[in-house]
Amino acid sequence: MHLPVGLLLGSTTGATDASLSAVPLEAQALFIGVVFLGTLIVSRFSIRIGIPAILGVLVLGLMINIRVLDVSHREVADLYTFALALLLFYAGLKTNLQSIRGFLEYGLLLAVGGVAISTVILGGAIYWLSSASGTSLAPGMADAMPLGAAFLIAACLGSTDAGATLSVLRQVQRLVPERVRHLLEFESSVNDPSALILYSICLGIFTVTSGSGDSMASMALQASSSLLQQLGSGLLVGIGFGYVAKLVINRFVMEKEQLLIVAMSIAFVDYGLSYFLGGSGYVAVYVTGVFMTNLRYKNKQINHESIQEVLLPFNTMTEISIFLLFGLLVNPADLLPCLPAGVAAAAALMLVARPVSVFCFQRFSPFNLRDSTLIAWCGLRGAVPLALSFNVASAIPNLRGLDPALATQLASNSQSIVFVAVILNLLVQGLSLPPVCRRLSGPPEPGLSS
Repeated sequence: MHLPVGLLLGSTTGATDASLSAVPLEAQALFIGVVFLGTLIVSRFSIRIGIPAILGVLVLGLMINIRVLDVSHREVADLYTFALALLLFYAGLKTNLQSIRGFLEYGLLLAVGGVAISTVILGGAIYWLSSASGTSLAPGMADAMPLGAAFLIAACLGSTDAGATLSVLRQVQRLVPERVRHLLEFESSVNDPSALILYSICLGIFTVTSGSGDSMASMALQASSSLLQQLGSGLLVGIGFGYVAKLVINRFVMEKEQLLIVAMSIAFVDYGLSYFLGGSGYVAVYVTGVFMTNLRYKNKQINHESIQEVLLPFNTMTEISIFLLFGLLVNPADLLPCLPAGVAAAAALMLVARPVSVFCFQRFSPFNLRDSTLIAWCGLRGAVPLALSFNVASAIPNLRGLDPALATQLASNSQSIVFVAVILNLLVQGLSLPPVCRRLSGPPEPGLSS
């Protein structure tokens, strides 16, 4: 039995989209250029009114919402597989261990344990609300939502987005301690692979991945063994390629601009080789990024800042593409019936799951209660939950004990719930973060100044 990190690695169907091929290539180029220029305008406007730029890009995609991009979930999932690999690689590059000296252990607790606690609470809340109301919280479903679907939705929403949070905090940068900003950036980087691993565990528990009739204990043992294999192999490959990257940079990179070629090549070779060795490619690329940004190189002009600088445009382009493509492909009419469920999931996430996952580790925190309150409210979701939502739509039909007649409707509902929850989370917390920062601002306590 393969633990379903592998389910995120689907192959392209190769189907030809007739409606898209009917559009002249020049018209496609014109459309793409105009849309991406539009994202710059929308991003600037979004930041001025105090919401994350990626939310503006998402809304732009929804407003355009052309149906000519008629592609399958598998094709989109393939695209998002590469996008997630790049996002995780850049997340590793942003994990600068020097910037979090003094609270590394707390940051790891928050990024790993916090994701697990938040997922369990949110999954339980979604299932409880569904059972209490006697419905699936979504249209077309008479029965309560299956426990597996509730936890897959919750696992999708486990990862926070550093870019969205820090872009909003720039408006009140002087009111936010530097140590808090470093912690938020570190947590958002580390909880990406944590959320993916937890999502894979949920897939292994709640979905059928083989035709065998193994007992639950046997399946749990096989899942644990497969998980350890993928984590161990991914970790070893990631560490190895971190040093390979250092060797290549020291011997062959003559100028900073060449770092882009090295970094992109290492990331894709790392990801592909990890998969063929039975490891998790996502863990491998993240670990490689961490090692690359924390190693020292012969050329003093090459450091973690220069590596991040050359990769930043690709990371930004990847995030914009994910949100824009999602907005272009999702039918807004499908979201309205799932609005109550999305609102309930977003409320449970922001008001219960995220605060509890932060305050339960307060005894280990070097931050005061005021800073922890700010950290608890800085839980903006971004590209990773949206990317995982496409995999949820593919995984739902494999839920144990699910009536096949309900699979298609439940898959669509689950993706819509994730989508609505992400939009509301970005909107509510994005608009409220600046006033929350101002309200919580005050003279720092002794020993906690940035």
